[in-house]
Amino acid sequence: MTSISGLTIDAIRGGLLERRFSVEELTREALRQGEIENLRTNAFLTFSPERALENAKRVDRKIAAGEDPGALAGVPVAVKDVILTEGVRTTAGSRMLERYIPPYDATAITRLEQAGGIVIGKTNCDEFAMGSSNENSAFGPVRNPIDPERVPGGSSGGSAAAVAQGTAVVALGSDTGGSVRQPASFCGVVGVTPTYGRVSRYGLIAFASSLDHIAPFARNVKDAASVLQTIAGRDPLDATSAFAPVPDYVAALDGKVEGLKLGIPREYFQGLTGETAQVMDGAINRLRRLGCEPVDISLPATDYAIATYYVIATAEASSNLARYDGVRYTVRSEHSETLADMYRNTRGEGFGAECKRRIMLGTYVLSHGYYDAYYLKAQQVRNLITQDFRKAFEEVDAVIAPVSPFPAFKLGEKLSDPLEMYLSDIYTITGSLAGIPCMSVPAGKTAAGLPVGMQILTRHFNEAGMFRLAHAFEQVTDR
Repeated sequence: MTSISGLTIDAIRGGLLERRFSVEELTREALRQGEIENLRTNAFLTFSPERALENAKRVDRKIAAGEDPGALAGVPVAVKDVILTEGVRTTAGSRMLERYIPPYDATAITRLEQAGGIVIGKTNCDEFAMGSSNENSAFGPVRNPIDPERVPGGSSGGSAAAVAQGTAVVALGSDTGGSVRQPASFCGVVGVTPTYGRVSRYGLIAFASSLDHIAPFARNVKDAASVLQTIAGRDPLDATSAFAPVPDYVAALDGKVEGLKLGIPREYFQGLTGETAQVMDGAINRLRRLGCEPVDISLPATDYAIATYYVIATAEASSNLARYDGVRYTVRSEHSETLADMYRNTRGEGFGAECKRRIMLGTYVLSHGYYDAYYLKAQQVRNLITQDFRKAFEEVDAVIAPVSPFPAFKLGEKLSDPLEMYLSDIYTITGSLAGIPCMSVPAGKTAAGLPVGMQILTRHFNEAGMFRLAHAFEQVTDR
């Protein structure tokens, strides 16, 4: 069996239809390689061999019967541990849910498996998706496969690492303020954040409900487009899922990008220095050679994005995490004599430092006397950020930006300064607040061999245009 790292969705489909290997053989190899690599990176929290092999045999039977096995037939998939999987432990990277076994699947999981995808395991993540480095997991940090002394990015670092290390062909993460794009940049893979509502959030453990997305990782743009096409679309189980039709994203990869106007926002580049700036300069020059026209634009509300995001996200987190109180499905403290002690001790023992920090901040901004001054004001600024993008897309077809001010940093380097850590997401938060589709595609490497991603942002529900540009850029970029 060939290495999983050398496979794409198309290669797997071809190998299965030509009977060069079976889905069961492929699945066993993915599980074997995953367990070996996990000793080095800690990317997975739970493997699901029983479920994976049962689904593998089902897909093999379809192929043997001459039936269509599905668009993702036999593809090994890693899933972030905030996405529910029936019968498979789902922890959200927290001691609070350490023993939680979901009774149902998230809609995205159902659609993946209906298309023949094979879920091999659940990936490590920052606790309740709160973090930018994957160092906030209660089960230890994930290590970047490219350099194990560095972070993979967060909060979906486990999923990014699983794809980068070659133990999953594609993966699902969740993105709230950059938690797919930033780890994709740090690990040198493709990460896509679709339009808010494009993918159902049913079965996603909530952090900030108005910002959360389920989103795919892959090693190339075509595979990412295939996964998004599989999981996208209206879901009656999620009232926030959009009715917008889902186009054929793979068919959109036709290379027709000549003449596109690409916005270069000065607010994103004026403070960008070092090797990240050099990689971005090279990326923009390659886009010029493809026939695209860079256009200087301004997104003036960008300066307020960090403050806006951390008011809204912490407020929604405070509300969403109130349910974890030791009464229903969480771990319960054993050191309590009264009901009040049980609540206090359960939350004190179950939540990590970052979760507690955000719960306290969110409770503060929602409290009487501060709601209008902070939360309401943040929602008003969020609208200004959205308007900035709408105005920009009247002039340009897409916006080009860095994903992060720097490549992957050393483990422990920023843990002592939460504000410095929050600035890791300075370039990704605006797209999340506006709810527009955005993605990270590998743009180059530093002298030390660390990947740097380029961010592409487009208007609402224009994922097809985003994928077209990303695919064309990928064809002229060395990995």
